[in-house]
Amino acid sequence: MQTNEALDAAMQSQFMTNNLWILIAAALVFIMHLGFATLEAGFVQRKNVLNILFKNSMIIAIGLLTYCLCGFNLMYPGFAEDSSGFFAFAGFGLSHTTEAYSAADGTYTYWSDFIFQAMFAATGATIVSGAVAERIKLVPFLLFATLFVAISYPITGAWKWGGGWLDAMGFYDFAGSTIVHSVGGWAALAGIILLGPRAGKYTDQGIKPIPGHSMPLAAIGVFLLWFGWFGFNGGSVLSADPELVSLVFTTTSLAAAAGAVGAFFTSYFMFRSYDLSMVLNGILGGLVGITAGADIMSPTDSIIIGLIAGILIPLAVTMFDKLKLDDPVGATSVHLVCGIWGTLAVAIFGDCDGCGSFVAQITGILAIGAFTFLFAFIVFYIIKATMGLRVDEEEEARGLDIGEHGMSAYNQF
Repeated sequence: MQTNEALDAAMQSQFMTNNLWILIAAALVFIMHLGFATLEAGFVQRKNVLNILFKNSMIIAIGLLTYCLCGFNLMYPGFAEDSSGFFAFAGFGLSHTTEAYSAADGTYTYWSDFIFQAMFAATGATIVSGAVAERIKLVPFLLFATLFVAISYPITGAWKWGGGWLDAMGFYDFAGSTIVHSVGGWAALAGIILLGPRAGKYTDQGIKPIPGHSMPLAAIGVFLLWFGWFGFNGGSVLSADPELVSLVFTTTSLAAAAGAVGAFFTSYFMFRSYDLSMVLNGILGGLVGITAGADIMSPTDSIIIGLIAGILIPLAVTMFDKLKLDDPVGATSVHLVCGIWGTLAVAIFGDCDGCGSFVAQITGILAIGAFTFLFAFIVFYIIKATMGLRVDEEEEARGLDIGEHGMSAYNQF
């Protein structure tokens, strides 16, 4: 009798520990939205700071509400056994259950599961926000963000995390190098193509740099993101398993550090300058790169993955500029390019039985990329044809803070 009571007490203690860690991780992921807002604010011109902060404030609100309304049940629909695992919908709104629930045999509550996943949901739209900054209309962007978070992100997420067809074929993406980050990158690419570059960016004389107004803000944003990534990756363990959470913290940080070093040397070799923006994006590139396999990599593997991600950052930035695809914050380089690399790295370095083959990883990248890009391109195109997507030349020159909001982020100027 006493043995059973002791066992029950131990299980209850473990349940409470797991549940608490998931909630702490959710709070850390929430902090990442402040990181994105601060990073993007630093990388844009002073005349557009309030606009980018407004969009980031609305994105997290839109993400939480749409994920509650339909996204959660679209991403985790409970595919039927005879289903193809491509699309299903469990209905609008959340359950009112108080029973313990998780994908890991009831290790945390239903509500903890929802709030942790909901904090992920708006991240993809936040990535798009930075890439299309300084020339997109406010209301059309918010409309896109609503549709993207409510429909596109949950559908492709269900293919792996919801037990869909990619999960069945062994596609591996631990915390979202593809499912979260490259999804945002693909959508950003569609927006950039339809918007066109900022005025004066690409001239007959060459590429004109348009520097951000505050590198201190950008640096603060990156360190907030690094801090939040402990919850992003560490929470994706879906329990408070001490060994696995500790490993994920370690691989995550080592990849970020290696990303900074890779971007530092590569950008100096290419440009003969110590470019802080490249190092900051190198840190993020390393974080994005390790996210797909943070739980199955050795420390050495994570350093290699992060180092290569950092090297890719200046190469990708240069490539997109040569293609005249204007991305003020480097979101496509960080989240799309390094998201693809991180997902492929699982097949190269990953140590997990029955998952992460090259075929499965490439299939997942191509399928999720194609669906996301087409969805975003069609939505952006319809908005462009009906409401208009880009502000006029005068408003762009004056700044979106005044044009869209009638106020400035820095009134003393």
